[in-house]
Amino acid sequence: MDTSLPSGAGRVPTADAGGRTMPLLGFGTHPLRGDQATEAVLTAFSVGYRLVDTATRYRNEAAVGTALATTSLPRSELFVTTKMPPDQVGRERLTLEESLAALGCDYLDLWLIHWPPGGYPGVTSWREFIRARDEGLVRAIGVSNYPVELIDALHEATGEYPAVNQVRWGPGNHDPEFAEAMRRRDVLLSAHSPLRGTDLDHPVLADVARRHGRSARDVVLAWNLHHKVAVTVKSAHRDRMERNLSAVDITLTPEDIGAINGLSGVAPA
Repeated sequence: MDTSLPSGAGRVPTADAGGRTMPLLGFGTHPLRGDQATEAVLTAFSVGYRLVDTATRYRNEAAVGTALATTSLPRSELFVTTKMPPDQVGRERLTLEESLAALGCDYLDLWLIHWPPGGYPGVTSWREFIRARDEGLVRAIGVSNYPVELIDALHEATGEYPAVNQVRWGPGNHDPEFAEAMRRRDVLLSAHSPLRGTDLDHPVLADVARRHGRSARDVVLAWNLHHKVAVTVKSAHRDRMERNLSAVDITLTPEDIGAINGLSGVAPA
């Protein structure tokens, strides 16, 4: 069996996330469950991914934990992200302990509030997240699906901005003002579902893909990485995992970036 890593493996760009070095291209596990989730995570590790993204709501933390226990990779080389659903407000510590037990980990690299509780910032939960980080149970803390005003509300209440904000993001919903707002607050933007909301058959993407000899999907991932936006990609198939990872090899030109940015219809900030 060929055990060599594909192009791109080991060269995934990284960014700072609350003092942690976070890979900008990671493996997402939704909606995988059970043995399929375990095998997919192990395959992702063998391909070269080092960040694995799960959530309490995905109901696959134990399956991911089996992969973490099975792999020969040291825990220090892996970046484990999970998320607390907003219906767990008031039992943050218990939720964290349950996640750690299911994952078989002593700590998380990143813990996120999955989305704003009831549309509110979730200040009481955020204080518990800060406490967990300060106690060493979590290395970095963040949020998911938060608008700027709710991130500011967390900061106003606690003096702490999230390290990461994971949102739906891609060329079709690129918002340069939002991205700039995150940069000004030193919040790393992370994209889930980077291909949704984007027409992969759009002539602009087709043209860029043709000139680089790649697919539109590959180009979208490379575009996110160019913007220093973290991306989680999902697939249970090794060949697709390898293809996604090799997007780090694509160098888009300034003209490519400008054309893709324009797909959202939002003027540059």
